[in-house]
Amino acid sequence: MDDRYSRQVLFAPIGVEGQMRISKKHVLVIGVGALGSSTSEMLVRAGVGKLTILDRDYVESSNLQRQQLFSEKDAANELPKAIAAKNRLIEINQDIAVEAIVGEADIATIERLAPTIDLIVDGTDNFEIRLIINDLAHKFNIPWIFGACVGSYGSTYTINPGQTPCLSCLLKELPLKGQTCDTVGIIAPTVQMVTAHQMVEAIKILSENWSELRETYITFDLWKNQQLAIKVGDAIKNKDCLTCGENPQYPFLSYDSHTKAAVLCGRNTVQLRPSIDGKLSLELLSSQWKQAGYEVRQNPYLLSVKKENLRMVLFKDGRALIHGTNSLIKAKQIYHSLMG
Repeated sequence: MDDRYSRQVLFAPIGVEGQMRISKKHVLVIGVGALGSSTSEMLVRAGVGKLTILDRDYVESSNLQRQQLFSEKDAANELPKAIAAKNRLIEINQDIAVEAIVGEADIATIERLAPTIDLIVDGTDNFEIRLIINDLAHKFNIPWIFGACVGSYGSTYTINPGQTPCLSCLLKELPLKGQTCDTVGIIAPTVQMVTAHQMVEAIKILSENWSELRETYITFDLWKNQQLAIKVGDAIKNKDCLTCGENPQYPFLSYDSHTKAAVLCGRNTVQLRPSIDGKLSLELLSSQWKQAGYEVRQNPYLLSVKKENLRMVLFKDGRALIHGTNSLIKAKQIYHSLMG
């Protein structure tokens, strides 16, 4: 065993055998922003066999405050995050196989990778993708680690198909806030706290210390000095859940569950029609966006907000028009940055 990992090997629950197991595992990190860049670095330093990183975005100067793999040069060159992250990760540990994919975390991409994946780590910024991950993880029996952070608030939960309730079960009992880093900001220690919890669970899984996995959903607010660990067990697991229940159908892998996007002819506008349950609170969103400093206009039927020289018009049924672009990718980025 390389002396490089000697201190990790000395940790009794891992040892030589655990380190050998880690060195043979393949991890998929989806989203290489704040959470994903931090967990990717720790995985490479821990000696994982192969790391695949998937991200659709590029590096901007506003990322540098908390996304630790990136440099000012990466931002100036507008490098795709997956490429910039791979470049840095190889500098940290050239013995690790790092695969960078620049693109959407869509069903086809994840499904293609799934047969060789031992663990999925969540570094995404929206729940549509997380619910797709949740379904695919259960379809292919892959453990995955949920993580989210905004402001000084963070949460994380480890999902082991066949053993724990899935994300869909959890969300029905513990609905999460719809805030984003673009509306309330974020401080870097929040990121590090979430990734610390994610990474220790990842090491347990990769070294096959299954009995040591945490059985709680952890949530905290660092600024307010609050932390809560909620026991997640059979009481939350729903036998009728369409993802992890007795008769799984994996609903978020169906077309009807995806955001529908269309470029409106001659209008330099993209329409997004998310699959959401129930009506939105335009008043709450208006308040959040105004507090974040955005220009907001509202009437009883819709909400209009300006961001990055683009304008998003949001209707109560969740349908959105993003004016000023014909790019579906850009439109989705704007939508998720504001809506979560």
